[in-house]
Amino acid sequence: MSTVKPITKSQLISEIAAKLNMTKKDVSSFIDVLSAVAYKEAKKSGSFVLPGFGKLVKVQRKARIGRNPATGEEIKIKAKTVVKFRVAKACKDAILGAK
Repeated sequence: MSTVKPITKSQLISEIAAKLNMTKKDVSSFIDVLSAVAYKEAKKSGSFVLPGFGKLVKVQRKARIGRNPATGEEIKIKAKTVVKFRVAKACKDAILGAK
């Protein structure tokens, strides 16, 4: 793996603004609104699809028995709700190359 640093939010905003000939302020507002809509929709309906990228999904995990890695002692892990991101096939193919 390479040690290239991931793009920052401000770098993302600058790049999108330059490519779309928009102001950084407008792009920043768009990203903030998109995030807010994604969170609200995932919370309300259980999923939010971002075409071409993937899907945010709210998933119920069952209670289970786990192990304390330090002592090996069995512990009970409570049921809980978690958020997962399922990557779209188009995104996988674009990054990894189609098989």
